[in-house]
Amino acid sequence: MKNKETSQRAFALDALRGYAIITMVLSATVAPEILPGWMYHTQTPPPTHVYNAALSGLTWVDLVFPFFLFAMGAAFPFSIGKKMERGESRFRMVWDAVLRGLQLTFFAIFIEHFYPYMLSSPQDPRAWGLAIVAFALLFPMFMRIPLKMPVWAHRVIKLSAYGLAFLLMITVQYAGGRTWSLDSSNIIILLLANMAVFGSIVYTLTKKNRWSRIAVLFCLMAILLSSSVESSWAKVLFNFTPFPWMYKFTYLKYLFIVIPGSFAGEYLLEWMNQRNTGGGIQFKNDRKLSVLLLVLTIVLIVSNLYFLYCRLLVANLVVTGSLLGIGYFLLHKEEGFNQQLWKNLFYAGAYLLFLGLCFESYEGGIKKDPPSYSYYFVTSGLAFMALLALNIICDFYGCVRSTKFLVMSGQNPMIAYVAGDLFIMPVAGLLGISPLLKYLSLNAGLGFLRGIILTAIAVLVTMFFTRIKWFWRT
Repeated sequence: MKNKETSQRAFALDALRGYAIITMVLSATVAPEILPGWMYHTQTPPPTHVYNAALSGLTWVDLVFPFFLFAMGAAFPFSIGKKMERGESRFRMVWDAVLRGLQLTFFAIFIEHFYPYMLSSPQDPRAWGLAIVAFALLFPMFMRIPLKMPVWAHRVIKLSAYGLAFLLMITVQYAGGRTWSLDSSNIIILLLANMAVFGSIVYTLTKKNRWSRIAVLFCLMAILLSSSVESSWAKVLFNFTPFPWMYKFTYLKYLFIVIPGSFAGEYLLEWMNQRNTGGGIQFKNDRKLSVLLLVLTIVLIVSNLYFLYCRLLVANLVVTGSLLGIGYFLLHKEEGFNQQLWKNLFYAGAYLLFLGLCFESYEGGIKKDPPSYSYYFVTSGLAFMALLALNIICDFYGCVRSTKFLVMSGQNPMIAYVAGDLFIMPVAGLLGISPLLKYLSLNAGLGFLRGIILTAIAVLVTMFFTRIKWFWRT
């Protein structure tokens, strides 16, 4: 049950971020070609994994990135909000957001250049060694050196690491005679960089007015819809980019996931303040309600994945509407601070999920790439449900030990993201054991086991650095 730690921190948000990053790693490490289609992105089905824009639907893999974006938005009230409450100016918050975006952009470019397959084809000891060197360089770039030294000394070490990384990037030889390029970057991290900047700025400017935050999304939607009109100012704005390798207006679409996440973070923070100050009353029926909500939210997520992937749209609408109605019946009477949090999360998620289903037929069905409006709203709604479920598991029941692999991975997601490609696989290559992975690609069961093993190792590496408090931060 609950322990002392749970009174100091809401672990649900860390667990959601951890779930997103772990499943991101898992989806990239399962064997290709041999697993069923719902084990991959809907639009890149096996066995060829050729992108097909005409395909629509949703798999668990399609939820990975939006869940991480949602968690990023949910963290804003804890980071930006608390800094502003301490008196830091909005100008300082905006500057911090820009700086964070630049750091993440460099991270995206740097790691892309040092994936072993970018350095040689076929991969060789030189490529594996350089990947490990790149992994090591990321520590002084993104963590505070755990030694007592002046602030200027920390900055010198950090800037020196950046300088050495840049020098290494522009001088190393790449596969196929390619050269380094700003246009070569990890698109996932680049999108996160843009959301770190623009999402943070929006939250900073609208922290005290939630309606104005919603208004930003309506204006964004209007510009995106109007950008298809030739000679319109919206199209000019949409196409304008001073640094195409770093920013494109189309990236701002993901604010439809990040901004709803900020509301979830505010609900969590309000709940924590009530809980930690002894405010509110915990009723006995919270325990019974928590079990019902846990089952309900999990069923909502699984059923939407199944019906949307199988394109059983009417059945999905009926089942989802019925489940949402049950949730409303369970929560319509507000009785305590736990129920208030669950009510806020469920109602917000229910609205976004239903809105997304209303948009489903628009743009040819729900799609991840290019992302449809249905995709934004459905995934945001499901993210609310996932956060509610994890709040019940991690914070209400205090199941910290059993979810520690999620929480600790969520507290150090940058390491978890690159550990496999820049450390684990290069070490396996140098030790001569990577060829053994081909035996885990003989059938679907072994192909999934391959992903589980590689993901588990990445999680263990991440947990090790989290335990010794070596965090990568921007």
